[in-house]
Amino acid sequence: MTHNFYALVEATQRAGAARIAIETDDGKSFTGEDLLRGAERYGALLAAQGVTAGERVVVQAEKSVSSLMFYLACLRAGVVYVPLNTAYRESELRYFLEDATPKLVVCPPASLAQFQTLTTTPLLTLDEHGGGSLTDSASRDHVPAPAATVAPDDVAVIIYTSGTTGRSKGAMVTHRNLAANAQVLVRYWGMSAADTLIHALPIFHIHGLFVANHTALVSGAKLLWHRKFEAQRVLADMPRATLLMGVPTFYTRLLAEPGLDAGAVATMRLFISGSAPLLAETFTAFEQRTGHRILERYGMSEAGMITSNPLQGERRGGTVGLPLPGNAVRVADERDRALPSGEVGGIQISGDNVFAGYWRMPEKTREEFTADGWFRTGDVGTFDAQGYLAIVGRAKDLIISGGFNVYPKEIELVLDALPGVSESAVIGVPHTDFGEAVIAVLVPRSGASLVEAQIIAHLKTQLANYKVPKRVHIVNELPRNAMGKVQKNVLRQQYG
Repeated sequence: MTHNFYALVEATQRAGAARIAIETDDGKSFTGEDLLRGAERYGALLAAQGVTAGERVVVQAEKSVSSLMFYLACLRAGVVYVPLNTAYRESELRYFLEDATPKLVVCPPASLAQFQTLTTTPLLTLDEHGGGSLTDSASRDHVPAPAATVAPDDVAVIIYTSGTTGRSKGAMVTHRNLAANAQVLVRYWGMSAADTLIHALPIFHIHGLFVANHTALVSGAKLLWHRKFEAQRVLADMPRATLLMGVPTFYTRLLAEPGLDAGAVATMRLFISGSAPLLAETFTAFEQRTGHRILERYGMSEAGMITSNPLQGERRGGTVGLPLPGNAVRVADERDRALPSGEVGGIQISGDNVFAGYWRMPEKTREEFTADGWFRTGDVGTFDAQGYLAIVGRAKDLIISGGFNVYPKEIELVLDALPGVSESAVIGVPHTDFGEAVIAVLVPRSGASLVEAQIIAHLKTQLANYKVPKRVHIVNELPRNAMGKVQKNVLRQQYG
């Protein structure tokens, strides 16, 4: 018996093979049969390239139906899929390529020359329209091999998360993890073939790649595929949709559209938000304009979705809801002892959704799990008396900006290496559009002159844009406590 997550997708899509599975924003349609044939075709290409089950394929590509088919092909073949954010720069890419040791790399045609300087691994290209050498090399006259038989704990995907020391960690997500999360979300959110989901998320992280894609593919819901989020185009699609999954930025930008009202969302049954904190003012304003209470949920690369506000029942703004069925969640003290409701502590989780560990980091994996097997998320939260979880802070000062994780230490290392910088502190402050904005505070060396615009311009050549500070403040000294530790809470109050 195979535990390949692809088998769940295949069963649903085969049952509705003639039904439209995806409609793109440029007018193209793909049936369930099209998706399965595409997965088989790209699977034959993987075999021709000598990529076998358990080996890794790194993909940095723009969103396209072809990229989704290739992802399905990797699952089908038991190959480990390693998606990379399209914003990553050369120094970041070099680390991922060296660490993942892939057998094949897929990149945009415009980046081919750059990748050729970074790796000797075979390279294929894929553009935003689904063209490139990857597609050109995939024969339509293939003889599909059977889907790979995999064990539940075989790794399906490695998702790189930012590291507090600047070194990213590869979270090993298994076929069991994918299946457990997709099936519980479909049930919990009441998804079915009667649904149409607006998909305007990128597909290089779990929100767009796992949550939106998997729930639709396993439930039989249709995807309205937007290459990127544009508020007017998303609003125009709502009369033929029932679901939207987005980050808080989606909702703040929709609220800026005069056409957003109850009539515009008459066919919509559910709006879901995640990947970043949803401000209370956004939650309230959206309900006032549309009559819909946005459903907030909580997840992470290492566990998929963990909690969710209910489909039926009270959706509490400012909370991320209740633990999903099959997911155990506790708030614990520094000795990993569960705390009662109302107490604040570290959020720890257990269940079939929890990842297998960090790629090539056994020590880090052991460090992040408790003696009794619970994963320490690094988030800090509290349960109320009714069991709703609220996230009140984040250990390790993680910033979530526009749905992307940003760890201050990574940026501070780049800033501290700049000529004229004595020390730096990077913080996140509330931002209406992005949830949080990245802010840097610098202390110059004696006699040095630092210019904000020049620093930001330099950082844009070193870091993905979402990591680049929106503002850089120059100060004489950083606030410190009696132990000499920088008081980032003071900086957040000052610049928030």
